[in-house]
Amino acid sequence: MDAKNPKTLLDLAIQCLLRHESAAIQALEDIPRDLFVPLFIAAFKGRHKNILSEMVKVWPFYCLHLGTLTVREPQHELLKAMIENLPVCPAKNTDSWKPKLRILDLRRDIHCRITCPDVSIESPFCFHSCTYSDHSVMKIEGQLRFIDLESTSQLPRPVELLVDLSLGGSLMEKKFSALLVRKIVESLGALHICCRDLQVVKLGDCKRTLRFLDLNCVNRLLVDKVSLTDITNILSRMSHLKSLSLLKVPFRSLSGKVFKNFLSHLQRMENIKELKLSSFCLKNHLDRVLRVLPPSLEFLYLSFCDISYRDFRFLAQCPQIYHLKMLNLSNNAMYWDNFEPFQTLLLNLSGTLKHLEINHCLINDSAISVLIPSLIRCTQLSILSFASNPITMPMLVNIMHSLTPLMKLKYVIYPIPMHCYERRHFQSRLDRRRLAIVQLQLKAMLQVAGRRDMKWTTYSE
Repeated sequence: MDAKNPKTLLDLAIQCLLRHESAAIQALEDIPRDLFVPLFIAAFKGRHKNILSEMVKVWPFYCLHLGTLTVREPQHELLKAMIENLPVCPAKNTDSWKPKLRILDLRRDIHCRITCPDVSIESPFCFHSCTYSDHSVMKIEGQLRFIDLESTSQLPRPVELLVDLSLGGSLMEKKFSALLVRKIVESLGALHICCRDLQVVKLGDCKRTLRFLDLNCVNRLLVDKVSLTDITNILSRMSHLKSLSLLKVPFRSLSGKVFKNFLSHLQRMENIKELKLSSFCLKNHLDRVLRVLPPSLEFLYLSFCDISYRDFRFLAQCPQIYHLKMLNLSNNAMYWDNFEPFQTLLLNLSGTLKHLEINHCLINDSAISVLIPSLIRCTQLSILSFASNPITMPMLVNIMHSLTPLMKLKYVIYPIPMHCYERRHFQSRLDRRRLAIVQLQLKAMLQVAGRRDMKWTTYSE
């Protein structure tokens, strides 16, 4: 027994119960409902699959959330067991409509308790229940209140499963998706899968699973290696998207019907706050994407998008980005003579921008010297990353002197100075001894500036 954190009598009783599986399962019908939550937590952490399976069947509360419980690979079998035993059969009598488990939430949420507080005995409520789908428990039970109780006794018992999904990835993910589809079919329409965070890697076998999902629930969508036509078809079934990430999307033309259809559906996403495009070639067409976005955009990622000078000029003046908190322009070559659009962009974002990434953009000394006056106006900036750019040591020293007065700036990822490479080329072999000297110099400068709270690092570290 831990002397600093001695176990309570309740802890000891639960551990004793878990050691006797058959006795624990038999006791579930009789134990007080106040003991269900601590017993569930202990059973989950101890990976007692059979006990968890039975607990789901007799759970005495309206909802069950994983909350802060961490799901690692060994726990995936526990999740499958809970889904398999989730009671979704048609009701046999009116007694089954008493407030029992209606919502099973398998997402990890540090702000979520295992069960929501009882609002009232007559009308149970879950703070995390689905609000968008017509098949949600909240909407169906609201409709059933206006139907005669006797006529509802044989209707399927509405149940909601909240889960984040990744489709088309590993074999384990494919098996999990197949389990969900099977459970939906078995439920005779009673089970609603509410997926708020959806990832689709390639499409392949995912199409069947997507047909069974109500995509109107999705808040966050990440799509990787999927054609623009298929992405448009997915977006056509969504209305409440807040975050969209498109990675390595193959398409032939930015002037054809396919791209126009994509933009028309993107324009419908009035609640979108985050747009992430990577390896999505937008050269000379960035304006067409930005124009259809709402003015409330907060996070914009445009890495590997082949952004042109023309695109940058539009970006600098675009009202849709005036509230950005995060901007990532990494891996777009910026070898222009005129950096005035970038200066304008930073000035327009100076009151909101907290995180800026411009890694591997071929920004040299002359370019960064032009940007410094605008950078120091970004008083909200807390993270700056400009690694893998051809910067010299004198310019790096100048940058540090300029940025240390920004008191909210805590983390800087800087480029390794050119002299640290053997052939004065930032992609040649690195001289570790020279880099170590640079690191010591920067550390000393931070101490002199009184900025021990600021961390400067490189990718090599």
